[in-house]
Amino acid sequence: MNLRVVEKGDLPLFAEWLSSLEVLGEYNSLRQVSRLETEKMLENDKAYETKDFVIEKKDGTKIGFMVHFCVLHPFCGKQLEIGYSLVPSERGKGYCTEAVRIMVDYLFLSRDTMRVQASTDARNLASHKVLEKAGFKKDGTMRKYFFLRGELRDVYVYSILREEWKEPKILTKTS
Repeated sequence: MNLRVVEKGDLPLFAEWLSSLEVLGEYNSLRQVSRLETEKMLENDKAYETKDFVIEKKDGTKIGFMVHFCVLHPFCGKQLEIGYSLVPSERGKGYCTEAVRIMVDYLFLSRDTMRVQASTDARNLASHKVLEKAGFKKDGTMRKYFFLRGELRDVYVYSILREEWKEPKILTKTS
């Protein structure tokens, strides 16, 4: 499995994924975005310290995406957060857990941060499993945090701390 930065040639597929209920799943907001809007969004990523990645299988098949971004808290400063989604046919095969581990390695090796966090719909059991397998711990619940498909939803916040991570899990392996 490979995780690489989204490139211009990925824009049509990336725009399709961001507009796809199947790819985003039932726990994310559906966005209708054009290729041009996606391109502008990626250009603005620097301002928001956001970086988008494509998740690929070893044979180069693109199976999903991952993003890291900064959430600004008035008293805590910037917090690194990750998000991800896979195409339905590739879920449940361990790719997302591996991608999260790679991203955590990358962020702790390249950033001076004490934690990486992720937020997920309280009902999204598959995402909870991915995060827990990757070493994240559940910090708590933000009740009625976002509006999705006609109702207010609770969100679980997960995090992994630098001292829990300790060393790279994926990036140093040579398999």
